[in-house]
Amino acid sequence: MNILHINQSDIQGGAAIAGYRLHQGLLRLGIPSNLLVGYPATNDDRVAQVARKPSLEAFIERFTKRFGLNYVHFIATSEIAKHPFYQAADLLNFHNLHSGYFSYLAIAALTQSKPAIFTLHDMWSFTGHCAYSYDCDRWKIGCGTCPYPDSYPPIYHDGTRLEWHLKRWTYQRSHLTIVTPSRWLFEQAQQSMLNRFEIHHIPYGIDTQTFQPLDRRLCRTQFGIPDDHKVILFAAANFQETRKGGDLLIKALQQLPILLKSNLTVITLGREVAAIADQIGIHTLHLGYVQSERDQCAAYSAADLFVLPTRADNLPLVLQESLACGTPVVSFRVGGVSDLVRHQTTGYLAEPENADDLKNGIVQLLENDEHRDRMSHHCREIALNEYSLELQAKRYSNLYHQVLRTRDRHD
Repeated sequence: MNILHINQSDIQGGAAIAGYRLHQGLLRLGIPSNLLVGYPATNDDRVAQVARKPSLEAFIERFTKRFGLNYVHFIATSEIAKHPFYQAADLLNFHNLHSGYFSYLAIAALTQSKPAIFTLHDMWSFTGHCAYSYDCDRWKIGCGTCPYPDSYPPIYHDGTRLEWHLKRWTYQRSHLTIVTPSRWLFEQAQQSMLNRFEIHHIPYGIDTQTFQPLDRRLCRTQFGIPDDHKVILFAAANFQETRKGGDLLIKALQQLPILLKSNLTVITLGREVAAIADQIGIHTLHLGYVQSERDQCAAYSAADLFVLPTRADNLPLVLQESLACGTPVVSFRVGGVSDLVRHQTTGYLAEPENADDLKNGIVQLLENDEHRDRMSHHCREIALNEYSLELQAKRYSNLYHQVLRTRDRHD
């Protein structure tokens, strides 16, 4: 059984990291696995780049953009069938197909001779353009009159109805099995155009040996954090992105009691986050983009709480990482967040868009050391029992075998 993953990148972005971790988990099981990606960032021999025809694709995009269509101009996607990785594969595993390297119109042709799993990392596969629809449910009936044209990936003309029908037309001619990492996305997919396919729920996996609790005092010493401070950790690849909820975090932190603020350190991970210090009046340690998983573990372990003020999400990897490191989480009750943040067990779930409730969760957990310690134990226990990389790889392996057996029977 030889698996080919097709993804936006190997390690750049959440969906890329999730796909690469699955790839590594399969290799540990002895299952051959390769990746074709839009933007490779490693020198891994098992990773290759999807072919491109930049000049021709740019010319075609001048026309497709006028119709509000994203990605259909990537005509070089058809070259994937000629790649040795594709030809050697028994089964394809699609991941993120909407990051500027792949035309979804090619899915039908690519799955004619090889069965495929389509792992969803957001809602894009069944909407007229967006990765997250927020309070809009027009994707259930065909889109059109889009209320969020600027939502990623943005459109310059409302062609959402046309794109929705193009996706449905493509799926009608494709052979796919759908996998969703969160229960929330599973429920959304069941109500979408993808309900013509089998839909399975398999959570992301995480290497719990790499991500594990480290000595808190040593980690705080490493970062120069005073022993008597409480510590909050926040991470975002792009702090300015509305979906990440940076504005809600700022409001929540501004409302914290003055006494608590005086003995508090906020650690930030990611780009463009440093400006938060000027707005919250709290000692802030900006670590920037941290690629080393060991240093990421040190940041999680140094923190009393991880705060994720997201407005929409599938199954955030940072929450899995936080749980594996034994760090409770305060977040909003949106999307797949509640799979990981179990209210008063692994953290606190605030009401969506309610910065005051987010603040309440932060205060409640910071002021109750005993309760927070119990949560820390639950976090690590749940990560080990439900989200290990080994468990995810075995679930995928079983599904791959099931899909291949079904194909053989039909042949």
